[in-house]
Amino acid sequence: MSTDATPTGVFPATLTPVDADGEPNAALLAAHCRALLAEGATGFALLGTTGEANSLTPGQRMKLLEDLLAQGFDPTLFMPGTGNCAMKDAVALTRHALDLGCRGVVALPPFYYTPVSDDALFAVYARLIETVGHARPNIVLYHIPPMSRVPIVPAVIERLIEAFPGAVVGVKDSSGELANMTMLAKRFPQLSILAGADPLMLPLLREGGAGAITATSNVAMPLLAYLFRNFADPAAQDKVAAAQALLSEIREVTRTVPQIAALRALAAVRRGDPSWSNALLPNLPLTSAEDATLRAAVAPLFARMDGFGA
Repeated sequence: MSTDATPTGVFPATLTPVDADGEPNAALLAAHCRALLAEGATGFALLGTTGEANSLTPGQRMKLLEDLLAQGFDPTLFMPGTGNCAMKDAVALTRHALDLGCRGVVALPPFYYTPVSDDALFAVYARLIETVGHARPNIVLYHIPPMSRVPIVPAVIERLIEAFPGAVVGVKDSSGELANMTMLAKRFPQLSILAGADPLMLPLLREGGAGAITATSNVAMPLLAYLFRNFADPAAQDKVAAAQALLSEIREVTRTVPQIAALRALAAVRRGDPSWSNALLPNLPLTSAEDATLRAAVAPLFARMDGFGA
């Protein structure tokens, strides 16, 4: 099910371009977003894991969003990540995004003091909803236990829905477990369940999912857009299968080296700007040898992707 509030489609988990000193580059990000829209993106989930938000200060995150919107974008295209271990920072980031007119936010759970009980996790999201000061904060819960070590279990989601009707609109599931995603789609049909792993979007769509927020869409958006548009078209199933297979090939190539560094290197290729390879510590750019190997491996895959344009 989808309403105007529930996000449906493909939302790239956008990389954050930075200069040599680690300062975000809003102009370069704006150009990237325009290219992604032309390739079929629905909107953008910036400042998440792929966007390395936890390597930026709250002030940098707010300024980047402001500078990006100053480039003339409709703010409803954006769902920035606003989760933070510091409750006041999470509230400030969420309020800031909503005040700017963003369609909602993607809220990571607190991730340092583990384990976090279900009661504590409910209390965190309840405090966020109650304090942010918006009647409809349009929160997408960010379930990424491989990174956060804090799973967002169905019982917590159910409590939040009952306590704060309309406040939670979806779940980004980056567990890598299709069974969990399909369970959520069936148990919570009022929410958008979004795959956080590129190859799982297609099977999730077929089980009632709403789309995806993924990293590889930074460089393979035409494939994800094609899959989203055509997954249910009987006449397109051969090409859907080909798109899915090519997407998996590209994703596997990016996983042979650290993924964010790989995506930065490939963004430099796709967007024709070498500054995309600049890194935010503790991530490092690829070595010259790694970069050359990656480019050689992905070049024929990108050439095949041209047949799936928006």
